[in-house]
Amino acid sequence: LGRTGCHFAVQGVFLSWAASSSFVFPSRQSKVKSDVKAEMVRSSGVMVSNMASILSEPQFGLRDTIVKSQLVQREDSYTYIQNFRFFVGTYNVNGQSPKESLQPWLRCDTEPPDIYCVGFQELDLSKEAFFFNDTPKEEEWFKAVTDSLHPDAKYAKVKLVRLVGIMLLLYVKADLALNISEVEVETVGTGIMGRMGNKGGVAIRFKFHNTSVCIVNSHLAAHTEEYERRNQDFKDICSRMQFCQSDPNLPPLTISKHDVILWLGDLNYRLEDLDVAKVKQLVEEKAFSELCRYDQLKRQMNAKAVFEGFTEGEISFQPTYKYDAGCDDWDTSEKCRVPAWCDRILWKGQNIAQLSYRSHMALKISDHKPVSSVFDIGVKVVNEELYRKVFEEIVRSLDKMENANIPSVTLSQREFHFEDVKYMQLQIEKFTIRNGQVPCQFEFISKPDEETYCKEWLIANPSKGFLLPDSEITIELELFVNKSTATRLNSGEEKLEDILVLHLDRGKDYFLSVTGNYLPSCFGSPIHTLCYMREPIQDMSAESIQNLTLMPLETSDAATQAERPLEIPKELWMMVDHLYRNASQQEDLFQQPGLRSEFEQIRDCLDKGMHDTLLGSNHSVAEALLLFLESLPEPVICYSFYNSCLECANNYLLSSQIISKLPECHKNVFEYLMAFLRELLKNSGKNHLDVNILASIFGGLLLRPPPGHPTPDIAEKRKAQQFIHQFLLREDTLP
Repeated sequence: LGRTGCHFAVQGVFLSWAASSSFVFPSRQSKVKSDVKAEMVRSSGVMVSNMASILSEPQFGLRDTIVKSQLVQREDSYTYIQNFRFFVGTYNVNGQSPKESLQPWLRCDTEPPDIYCVGFQELDLSKEAFFFNDTPKEEEWFKAVTDSLHPDAKYAKVKLVRLVGIMLLLYVKADLALNISEVEVETVGTGIMGRMGNKGGVAIRFKFHNTSVCIVNSHLAAHTEEYERRNQDFKDICSRMQFCQSDPNLPPLTISKHDVILWLGDLNYRLEDLDVAKVKQLVEEKAFSELCRYDQLKRQMNAKAVFEGFTEGEISFQPTYKYDAGCDDWDTSEKCRVPAWCDRILWKGQNIAQLSYRSHMALKISDHKPVSSVFDIGVKVVNEELYRKVFEEIVRSLDKMENANIPSVTLSQREFHFEDVKYMQLQIEKFTIRNGQVPCQFEFISKPDEETYCKEWLIANPSKGFLLPDSEITIELELFVNKSTATRLNSGEEKLEDILVLHLDRGKDYFLSVTGNYLPSCFGSPIHTLCYMREPIQDMSAESIQNLTLMPLETSDAATQAERPLEIPKELWMMVDHLYRNASQQEDLFQQPGLRSEFEQIRDCLDKGMHDTLLGSNHSVAEALLLFLESLPEPVICYSFYNSCLECANNYLLSSQIISKLPECHKNVFEYLMAFLRELLKNSGKNHLDVNILASIFGGLLLRPPPGHPTPDIAEKRKAQQFIHQFLLREDTLP
């Protein structure tokens, strides 16, 4: 918001914390936005009012915060509820172009909705879309939707957001557009390594009058047995989806911090414990309530494992997946999929009435059928006159507090120890801040000569906030070691030790001590270091680990060590050997994520040498291999060769000469991985891998830009892909 939009921010910015006595500012910095084509056709205006001039300080400050908090608590006294009609639709289009009209889906009611929320999945199944997030299908489907909206109203596009094949469109009646404000979009990829956008979610959040709304479109993990992975995808989207606010001093908003949440998409939950014939029989009998007893989503919601607090309407239509394209026949392919309600719409919030929930059999281009739901949603509308009165009362009462005493707080704990911290395994310690009699603003501040308030492996959540008198707030200290911090912890160059400074505005500072012990891991260890470790890393002394980790790569080839090194790290061999023996024909290998709990088992097995075989699914082992390669402080193809590799990406002879110049252990790892990937390609009929998929996935891991290098553009990524591509097609012995 600009200065003119201050009034609207005051009215609504904290509404999701209604009746709360504390206001928090999540510490996680909003991540850099994905390259999403989300420009607005029409700029949605912000409600502007002369009430902005009442605020004495337009900037964020203690006085403003108190005003906002009290406005939230008294919101019911200056707003009233007015119903608006929302159309919500979801359609997995299986990579097809819109060859038929969408009118049977988007304009099947006589009354035009006030707002359209239209989501797609599998918009484009091409490798171009998967790896470079670029597709002409976006414009095709946007036009098809726009042409099929209800004819009895004029609509303005508010926003479009897309991640690979997951797209969400938001339209509003043109005469209501000025009541839409604070529009933000976000995307979260939950595909392999928690990033790839073939699975994940996109969302649009906005204020409609004084009600905050969040629309989420998600495509969760596939396959009947993967319901735990779907649950994990949902939780990841909820935790990682954070929306910037235009005022940088205001906290990022999570999905749950909205008054109304509408969640749609191909959630991919299946019917279990029934065979195909029985499911089709129950569908024929229209025994949908009986069939719902076997629905994974219903079961997982009943177990409170996913979508807690959400509601889904009664399902009175037949399963929407899987059909033969072009007709209404169930899947007749070799796999003969069991029909399922993959495509769903759920909601959470107050004053929401579902008017319809249906599928649309008339559309036949995909193996899914589209689904829609129409809602009447009660929206909080501000009565300007009542708002002015409440606002002025609050300001008058504040004037009496101007000379209040110095704030002070009580902390429940000041010393924290994190025991046995492991690579990529979150640990949390909590404490409470109890406020005294004076409203106070708190913030963790950086120490002299330090840029941030804490070490890279630590986060305080929230890192700043506001407390009313006699209120308290719980702070979570989150410790998480990843690839950027693991190497220095392994080597002993850094320890899990930090001092946090909690500062009170107009008050004193409080000091918190944080310590912990890190269990060294092969993740984050250099290749040459691991080649000299014949026993599991956690069986070695801290001194040995330190000496080997700090050993310069240039000297590792020389005979400076008593023992000859292994040709490749044993941990790498264990993962590749497991995949070679068990997963050569695994469908969607390196494209479908594993389970986090299984990754932790695999990591422990590698670090402790507990078992001869790795525990976990093939997908979890494959993802662990990718995470291992990503965690290497020096990539397989050393940073110093990066530019040379890009320059000769189309010359196999020059490329192979570069590989021959790598340090011995790095060259061995590269050749070993290429041989393994070529073996996988021999089974492409079963595992559905092709040379482009593998070159793209491994190109970005084996050939990484050096620190400080600008973020690679698409052309640079293609060159890295092409460099690896050459070696997957050739089996020549390298020089």
